[in-house]
Amino acid sequence: MDTSEIRRRFLAHFENAGHTAVPSASVLVDDPNLLFVNAGMVPFKPYFLGQETPPYDRATSVQKCVRTPDIEDVGKTTRHGTFFEMCGNFSFGDYFKERAIELAWDLITKPIDDGGFGLDANRLYPSVLAGDDEAVSLWCKVTGLPEERIVQLGPKENYWSMGVPGPGGPCSEILYDRGPEYGPDFDATTLGPDMPFELEDRLLEIWNLVFMQDELSDVRSKSDFDISGSLPKKNIDTGMGLERVAFLLQGKQNMYEIDVMFPVIERAMELTGKTYGDNPEDDVRFRVIADHVRSSMMLIADGVTPGNEARGYVLRRLLRRAVRSMRLLGYDDPALPELMPISRDRMGETYTELHSDWERISRVAYAEEVTFRKTLQAGTQLFDVAAGDVKKSGGTRLSGDQAFALHDTYGFPIDLTLEMASEAGLSVDHEGFRKLMGEQRERAKADARAKKGQHADTGVYRGILDSNGPTEWLAYETLETESSTLALLQEGRSVTTLANGDVGELVLDRTPFYAESGGQSADAGIIEFDGGRLEVLDVQRPIKGLVVHQVRVVDGEFQPGANLHAQVDPQWRIGARQAHSGTHVVHAALREVLGPTALQSGSYNRPGYLRLDFGWTQGLTPGQYADIEQISNNALRADLPVSWDYMTLPEAKDWGAIALFGETYDNSKVRVVEIGGPWSRELCGGTHVDHSSQIGTIVLTGESSVGSGNRRIEAFTGVEGFDYLARERDVVNQLTGLLKTQPDDLVDRVQDMVERLKAAEKEIEKARVGQLLARAGELAAGATVIDGVHVVAHRADGAGGGDVRTLALDIRGRLPQGQPGAVVVIGAVDGKVAAVAAVNDEGRARGVSANALIRAVGPLLGGKGGGKDDVAQGGGTDTSRIDEALALVGTEVHHSAGQA
Repeated sequence: MDTSEIRRRFLAHFENAGHTAVPSASVLVDDPNLLFVNAGMVPFKPYFLGQETPPYDRATSVQKCVRTPDIEDVGKTTRHGTFFEMCGNFSFGDYFKERAIELAWDLITKPIDDGGFGLDANRLYPSVLAGDDEAVSLWCKVTGLPEERIVQLGPKENYWSMGVPGPGGPCSEILYDRGPEYGPDFDATTLGPDMPFELEDRLLEIWNLVFMQDELSDVRSKSDFDISGSLPKKNIDTGMGLERVAFLLQGKQNMYEIDVMFPVIERAMELTGKTYGDNPEDDVRFRVIADHVRSSMMLIADGVTPGNEARGYVLRRLLRRAVRSMRLLGYDDPALPELMPISRDRMGETYTELHSDWERISRVAYAEEVTFRKTLQAGTQLFDVAAGDVKKSGGTRLSGDQAFALHDTYGFPIDLTLEMASEAGLSVDHEGFRKLMGEQRERAKADARAKKGQHADTGVYRGILDSNGPTEWLAYETLETESSTLALLQEGRSVTTLANGDVGELVLDRTPFYAESGGQSADAGIIEFDGGRLEVLDVQRPIKGLVVHQVRVVDGEFQPGANLHAQVDPQWRIGARQAHSGTHVVHAALREVLGPTALQSGSYNRPGYLRLDFGWTQGLTPGQYADIEQISNNALRADLPVSWDYMTLPEAKDWGAIALFGETYDNSKVRVVEIGGPWSRELCGGTHVDHSSQIGTIVLTGESSVGSGNRRIEAFTGVEGFDYLARERDVVNQLTGLLKTQPDDLVDRVQDMVERLKAAEKEIEKARVGQLLARAGELAAGATVIDGVHVVAHRADGAGGGDVRTLALDIRGRLPQGQPGAVVVIGAVDGKVAAVAAVNDEGRARGVSANALIRAVGPLLGGKGGGKDDVAQGGGTDTSRIDEALALVGTEVHHSAGQA
């Protein structure tokens, strides 16, 4: 049974049982604790937490998921995959344990001809939380299994929580016995409390049923908490691993061999000449390739681009591990263009966007491979230098610092460092490397925690929402409201007053203020009360339905209960509307110039300013840049109508509206903003002008890279755009006055001056080099003879690397013909030291090496270097020891030539 049929049967089974089929959400999730959707229940999390009312009592989905902690284990076991699909059914206060068990057991044991999966009931072992006698009884009742077939496990295996206060409950896993070839015999009644490691392959978990019944408090970790009581409504959350069921039904050994993944391995075998199944190490590499190619493709499809942080770093790591694995299998040519289209064809039947958006997806992936291949080339050279230093010092081990520098600074994978070190007869301080990696991760976690800010713990806000209901949000209708206080907070706690100058958080029953979202900054304004005034500093939605104002008391003393008049700064709102509508216009112009694959990947706008990030692998040409600005301003001059409407997400997509990457949308209705009809249609919750001409002007101010495969355009709008042009006009006026020319002639005049300046600089440089080289004969003639070798050790203050090399080579050429000679010249410019050693043929025959001379003086100069025996160069930062380094040259020559 192929994977698409398993997916179809699962959804059909639960739709027939009264569940609403919900399409998979993006793997990108708006959650400060998650990089990606890592379980099928994540899109339903607001319903389980009580933050939102579910639009249905029962739901089913096949959700795209990505889990990243186990990347290093991918390919080594049958259980670890980065991207996977989780089939789930969910009950929000409707049915509970018995019905969940009935539905799951019926689907997996029902004959294939009747629409089920036809798994042998004799090989299925339900597990329950030890002590959950109700679950044991229900499993026996529903399935007819004897009690000794029910596995009882401890809370580590069979209790579910999210690691925060809220719902939790015991689990029931459905385990499939794969047979004695996958592990030792067992007794189901004596397995607890944890599943033995040696049985994890034999007793394969294929489905987990969570019975969400407890209210958790004082949560210290995911496995350490207090149960404060029972939930008012009991919920069901289940997850069946699509890939795991697929490899069972397809008779395969693991998830990498199923129909949507193994074709990639087959193509990798063709390219590398290696055979899957011949060598365990190669098999792991083949499986890594199959998983990572698919995972990378799905991440890019959902809008992730390679980078050095967060999601972008995960994607970069996956792509590079896939490319590296092909290299380790012996394939050095570009691999992704050969492999990723195969994964696209296998997954594209379900996820059609893989075909429609292929140009963008492939462009991002292939560009990253090109970048990594360059990294590999540079990293290999750096590794060779590091390995050479270790051997030169008589060592046999590459330090953790060196391995970490290769990984962190140059993107060189540790596995490749280990492999190359082994080939060079060296080991690597892996423990030291792991320690440094751990410290880096802790710094990243601390930074992430700091960035979560005051809204990380939403418990206090949920309490306000539950007590008072949602904020009446009127930002689209008005700029001012009469309002009442619902809550006043400081540092997450309720307070009764704010003194003059204090900052706190204010929740109103109604508000005209736009809360920051969708790239648009929050409104500014004031809130007046009897006897005083509050300045609005920020506006956020920490949970859906609740608007929270960060305010500062600028006059009086504020206490809840006062009558309030909330007023948005009208000039701020005008500027914000211009900038947000301007962002849509620039996006449409960008797509008109570059094509439909140039999609926005992020944006930010505030009054008078916008920036737009978009997926693209190369900088804009001057012509493209000018065209985007011209098309944008033509749209303003055309006075295009701006309108918005509400519809379902499928209706919006059918209408051609663009859903931006990384945003989450309500499945029941979305807001579509259009400018000029189909020219610009986007899902957007921001504030906008009524006609494009009200934007005033759009002035592009720059275009730059913000990471591999991602570019950024910046622009001013409205009055700020005119101000920017006025400043440029003033600069032009000043220059024309200074140069006594007309504006139309200014470029030619400046260009002429630049060319004359360059010519003068070349003459000065020529004279300087001539003066420098004029001393070469004098220095050669004054060489010191040490053990028969003519030695020149010269300090050239003011000479940089190029000059030092030129002088050293010229001195070497002027030494007595046929006589051994060695030259070391050290120069210094702006605190940077450059050193070059040059040895002639006769000197090398006497055992003198330029490479050895540079390596000897390098440490004294605060740096290092190297090269060949005839010419070597290095550098450093310690100018105070140049004379000491030059004095060492004679000693080194004596040591080398004296023993020859």
